[in-house]
Amino acid sequence: MSESLKSTSEHLLANIRNIGIIAHIDAGKTTTTERILFYTGRTYRLGNVDDGTTVTDWMVQERERGITIMSAAVTCFWRDCQINIVDTPGHIDFTAEVQRSLRVLDGGIVVFDGTVGVEPQSETVWRQAQEFHVPLVAFVNKMDKLGADFSHAVGTIRDRLKANPIPIQWPIGAESDFRGVIDLIEWRAVIWQDELGQDQEVGPVPAELEPEVRAARDAMVEAIVETDDVLMQAYLDDEEISPADLRRVLRQAVISGRVQPVLCGSSLRNKGVQLLLDAVVDFLPSPLDVPPITGWNPNKERTEERPADPQAPLAALIFKIATDPYAGRLSYFRIYSGTMTRGAVYLNSGKHSRERVSKLLRMFADRREEVDELVAGDIGATVGLKNTVTGDTLSAMHAPIVLESIHFPEPVISVAVEPRTVADQDHLVEALARLAEEDPTFRVRLDEGTGQTLLSGMGELHLEILVDRMLREFRVEANVGKPRVAYKETVTTTGRAEVVFDRPFAGKPQYARVVLEVSPAEAGEASGFISLLRPQDLTAPFVESVRAGALESLDSGVLAGYPMVGIAVRLVDAAADVLISTEVAFKAAASQAFRQAVESANPVLLEPAMDVEVVVPEGYVGEVLGDLNARGADIRLMEPRAAGSQVVRAYVRLARMFGYATDLRSLTQGRGTFTMEFHHYEPVDSGRQTAGQLDAIVYGYGA
Repeated sequence: MSESLKSTSEHLLANIRNIGIIAHIDAGKTTTTERILFYTGRTYRLGNVDDGTTVTDWMVQERERGITIMSAAVTCFWRDCQINIVDTPGHIDFTAEVQRSLRVLDGGIVVFDGTVGVEPQSETVWRQAQEFHVPLVAFVNKMDKLGADFSHAVGTIRDRLKANPIPIQWPIGAESDFRGVIDLIEWRAVIWQDELGQDQEVGPVPAELEPEVRAARDAMVEAIVETDDVLMQAYLDDEEISPADLRRVLRQAVISGRVQPVLCGSSLRNKGVQLLLDAVVDFLPSPLDVPPITGWNPNKERTEERPADPQAPLAALIFKIATDPYAGRLSYFRIYSGTMTRGAVYLNSGKHSRERVSKLLRMFADRREEVDELVAGDIGATVGLKNTVTGDTLSAMHAPIVLESIHFPEPVISVAVEPRTVADQDHLVEALARLAEEDPTFRVRLDEGTGQTLLSGMGELHLEILVDRMLREFRVEANVGKPRVAYKETVTTTGRAEVVFDRPFAGKPQYARVVLEVSPAEAGEASGFISLLRPQDLTAPFVESVRAGALESLDSGVLAGYPMVGIAVRLVDAAADVLISTEVAFKAAASQAFRQAVESANPVLLEPAMDVEVVVPEGYVGEVLGDLNARGADIRLMEPRAAGSQVVRAYVRLARMFGYATDLRSLTQGRGTFTMEFHHYEPVDSGRQTAGQLDAIVYGYGA
C-alpha cells in the first residue's frame, strides 16, 4: 500500500466512532439519541417517545409502550466524524440486545437519571461494558427534574459501580432552574437560550458559583494528571495545564478504561447534547485506538490478529439478525478489518460455507441507504445470507478467521402456545423459527408430556412482545397459555449406574455394557462428559456414542422433564462384543445408564431467583415489605431516594413474582415501581417438591 493511501485510510478510520447508548429503563436513552440525530442534521424535527414519533423506536410495539425493544443502528456526522450509534433497550428482558451491541462497539454513553443516579439495569449494562472492555462516557440526564442532584448521581457511580468518574462539567442551576453547564476543562459557562437548544451563550463562570466550581475543577485536574506521569510532574511544579493537554491525557485514560468523564444536561429540554457529542469525538476511541481483533484461523489452527485496515483481509462479525417487512432477512455486521463489496462472495468461516453479499446497506433505524462498499470500522447490514446467524464470522475466502462468538443468558420463563387450526400449524412453525433466529434468548421446544410448544424467554414482557409479534407480524392464530417458570434440574451427590443392553434391534442382536457416574459439576461449569477408559478398552466410535447418549439425555430431567444443568458425566467402565455390539446399542445403554445414575444422585429442581428493586413513597414501605416477606424475599438493602421515596432491594424466587406489577399498584395506589432481573438459580424448597405440589410448581399454578 502506498504511503498516501495508507495515510488516507488512517485519517478516515480516525474519524469514525462506533458507540452505543445504554442505560436503565426510562433514563432517557432514546430521547438522547433523537436529540443527537436532530443536532447532527439527520432529522429535522424532534422525535418524542411519549408521542411515538422517534426514529429509533420504530416498531409498533415500541411506540405503543414507549420503550425500546430492538437495538437500532443509525449513522450521523459531527465535527467531520462519522458516528455510528446503536440505541439499546433499557428493560432487562431485552438484555441480549445490549450484550450483542456492546460486543461490536468501541465506546459507549451511559445515561443516568439525575434524580436517582445508578439503578439496577445501570449496574448490569456497566458490568457488560466492562466485560467487553468498552470505554465509557457518563451523561447525567434529567437535570431539570424535581429532585435532580448531580453530586449524588456521581457519588452513586463511584460507590455502586466501583468506577472512577471525573466530572468535566458542572450544572448551572437544578430542577426547574437548570439552564446550562460550566465546562470545567475550558473554564467557561454554556447557557441555552431557546427551547430547541440551538442558541447557546458562552461566557465567563458566574461569580456566585465560582468557589464551588473552582473546587470541582481542581479535583478534575488532579484526577486527570494522576493518569500521566509527565503531566503530573508539570502539575507538581505548579505549571499551568492547558485544556488541550487535559483533553489529550483524559482521552488516553478513557480509552484505557481507567476513568469515565461525566457530563450533565437534559435531553428532553434540549440542553447539553451538543457538548455530549463533542465528548464522543474528543474522548471515545476510533477503530485505530482499540487493539486489533483476534480470532482462530481454522486452516492454520492458530490465533491470528486482524488490524483495522481496509486493505487487510476481511473479518466481519454478524451481531444481529432482523426480519424486515420490505427487505426480508437483514444481517447486521461490524467490519473489523478489510473491505466488504456488494456482489462479492465471502466465507462463513465457522460453517465453511460461501455467502454472496447481494446488497450492502448503511442503516438509519428502519430506513436504509444502499452503498457499494463498507470498510473496516463500519457497521452495516446485508440481505440474503442463507446460512449465517448471530455470532458467525464472514471472512475473505483466502484468509479464513473465526471471531469469538457472542454468549447469551439462559431464559427463565416459559409460555405454551397451540395453533388454533391445522392450517395455522405451518405458519406457527415458520414464525417461531424466524423469531428465534432474530433473538438468541428466545427458545422453542416441544413438551413431550403435553405435546404443547413451549416458548422460553427472559421475562413476562419479553414473551408478551414475542407473542404479540407472532400474532401481528406473522398473522398466526394461536392459543397462548399463562407464563410459567423455566425450571432446571441437577444432582446434589454422586450417582452410578450399570446398564447392559442385550436384545434384538431392527431384527439383529445388539449388545453393549455401560457404567456411568454422574456428580455435580464445578461451580460455574457447564455439563460435560469425559471417558476414563483407555482406547484398547473401548473404541472411539463407541465412546462417542456413549457421549451422545448421555449428553442428549440432559434435555429432559427425571423429576419433571426440565433440562438438566451442571452435571459432570464420567464413563468408568464398558464392554463390547466384537460380533454384535453397535453404536446404536451403546447410545441406548448410555441413555438408560445416565437416567438411572441421576435418579440415584439426589436430583433437585432449580428455580430462578431474581434481583428485585422496588421504589415506593415512604408511606407505603411497610405494606411493600410485608408483601415481599410473604413472598419469601431475602431483603438486602433499604435506602432513601429523592422526593421522599424509599428503595428496597431483595432476592425473590421468580415463581413468587407472577402478577407482582398489579399487586404493587394496589399496595401503593399506583405510585410504586419495580425492576427485576435474573440473578442465580437455587434449589426449590424441599417442602415444595413433595409429590402433591410438584404439578403446581411445574405448571406455575402456585408458589
